[in-house]
Amino acid sequence: MQIILASASPRRKELLRQIGAEFKVHPSEAEEIITKNMPHEAVVELAQQKADSIKKIYEAGGFSTSTGRQMIEGELPLLVIGADTIVAVNGRILGKPKDRADAERMIGLLAGHTHQVYTGVSVWIFSAAGWQELHFYEKTDVTMYPMSEEEKERYLNTPEPYDKAGAYGIQGKCAAYIEKICGDYNNVVGLPVARLYQELKGHGVDICVSGG
Repeated sequence: MQIILASASPRRKELLRQIGAEFKVHPSEAEEIITKNMPHEAVVELAQQKADSIKKIYEAGGFSTSTGRQMIEGELPLLVIGADTIVAVNGRILGKPKDRADAERMIGLLAGHTHQVYTGVSVWIFSAAGWQELHFYEKTDVTMYPMSEEEKERYLNTPEPYDKAGAYGIQGKCAAYIEKICGDYNNVVGLPVARLYQELKGHGVDICVSGG
């Protein structure tokens, strides 16, 4: 079996390794375009764009030809996994902050309140029967403690907020301000690996192939 992760996220890589999956990383370079208004629809749309872009690259490499089938012989099924995570407050999507002012605005919206984290997952499964598509989303409610202006400034002075949806990382320094979560913690980190495992198992695919 060959697994391709269409993401350069170190957090997603760590979570897949944690459950024993062996995979290659081929980050998607597709332009991310949101046409949906609802957070759960938008995040699946983004995940699909990532998975679709890598699927097309692999198709161009000859998967539909005898040469391509020979190239992956013994490694079926092939999985292409795309994922994207967004934060939403009252249905309003918060992406990655553009700058410090944007990060400060986001932290101001989150501190002292409950918000939602959505991760969309899109998987293309290639087997002898051809391509199958699987997609789903997971939602987790996260409640943050109130933060003083000093605490906000201290957090914004770290590099952590600037490459993450909603301008915070639950697995990093922002853990000091997380009051509670309702749902899958790993979903907030960036990939609901238990749901992914169960969904794929339902399609007859076991990605936990490593004992190490």
